[in-house]
Amino acid sequence: MMQDLEHENYILNSILKSSPSSENFSFEEYRKVSPAYYENLKEQLLLKYQDMKLTDIKGSKVISTPYGDTLEIVQKEKIDFKLAENNFKNQMNHNLKLLPKIGIKTEENLKKQGFDTIESLLHHDSHKDNAKSFLENMDDMSFMEIIDLLNQNRYGKSCRDNLIKCVSIPDYENFKFMDIETLGLSNVPIILIGVAEIKGNNIISSQYFLRDLDEEIAVLKGYFSHLDEDSVHVTFNGKTFDVPYIKNRLNYHRIDVDFDLAHLDLMYFAKYIWRDELPNCQLQTIEKYKFGLERVDDVPGQYIPGYYNTYLSERNIGPMIPIIEHNRQDIVSLADFLMKMYEEVNYE
Repeated sequence: MMQDLEHENYILNSILKSSPSSENFSFEEYRKVSPAYYENLKEQLLLKYQDMKLTDIKGSKVISTPYGDTLEIVQKEKIDFKLAENNFKNQMNHNLKLLPKIGIKTEENLKKQGFDTIESLLHHDSHKDNAKSFLENMDDMSFMEIIDLLNQNRYGKSCRDNLIKCVSIPDYENFKFMDIETLGLSNVPIILIGVAEIKGNNIISSQYFLRDLDEEIAVLKGYFSHLDEDSVHVTFNGKTFDVPYIKNRLNYHRIDVDFDLAHLDLMYFAKYIWRDELPNCQLQTIEKYKFGLERVDDVPGQYIPGYYNTYLSERNIGPMIPIIEHNRQDIVSLADFLMKMYEEVNYE
């Protein structure tokens, strides 16, 4: 395999010598999207970890679930997770558009008449009933209900900002920063689920790894042990991929789990806030440009199935080491992303 990589390097160097655009070409970046590079990395990992077991991974242990055993990997690190108080429910009181039949123009007209809050509309002939109902229910609204209401009222920038500002409402410990790794894009097993949680001044990541293909239900059960009705999923593209994928696997195994929780998909927030600042809004691009972080020996998603199948066939954990670390970094990064996004919309 090393010979294949050396041959590829020789061919590329020959091409680049005669290429007029070679001055701006990063050879190292090309290598990291070439199959030969990742085949070589896999071979190196097989050699490096050939004498290690899964339980040798830091923080790992085999746990029992009602559906069998699985591998749990728990790590803890310090985090200064703070979302400054913004009294968001008071801000909601000033957003007349949250009531039925009030849009941008109607709100403008009402405020010109002196109706600046929903509370003030208790004295308006047409809107007093809706205002009364809203105020009576506001304190009892779940976070999921608040998000749904805000999603129905996206009239402009301030309304879209509210979808981020509202994250001050839940208890931090209810945030479940989550990411999955799979054997493909549909109808194949989940091989790894990671969830990170804020506990005091620490962020604790818990990962559940598919040691064998018949352990998927145990992996799912490991993840569900972290959830309750107050949990809030925090993901990156999780509304489109991760959560529907988990639901699909639950259906496949004929497992009935209430999985409809409040959900903050930070990919949409990233596109809204940073799309004009960054080359793209991929997770690792945000890490690089917003936090100065660059990963080493990261394995792109298209290579994960091949790495996992090698792990199964060779019974060597090497190929899975960077994938487990990739997943852990993803979920921990989401906490930093959420804080940064919250800060930018509240103090711009």
